[in-house]
Amino acid sequence: MKFKVGDKVIITGGKDKGKQGKILRVLPEVERVVVEDANLYTRHVKPMAGRAGEKLRVPRSLHTASVAIINDKGKADRIGFSVAKDGSKTRIFKKTGALVPEPKIEKEAKK
Repeated sequence: MKFKVGDKVIITGGKDKGKQGKILRVLPEVERVVVEDANLYTRHVKPMAGRAGEKLRVPRSLHTASVAIINDKGKADRIGFSVAKDGSKTRIFKKTGALVPEPKIEKEAKK
């Protein structure tokens, strides 16, 4: 999968076309990604004992064809791979040829 959690992407199709956000989750088996604050739908939660009902805004996944990574110039770009002589693969931007920076992931502490 060319996308990684933490990559900054722009949505290229659908109702949220033009929105930008970070990838929260990657689903490689179905070629989909979850982008923060994009493709949101309302989930109605029924009231339970001691808790009121509420409406939650939850993001749904998008197909990878509907998102493009944002390159160092702020434009939508595609990702390619470059194989070094030692056999290591690195991600590169197709338009500029520059290396894709590794995304910074903030891990939440488990409770």
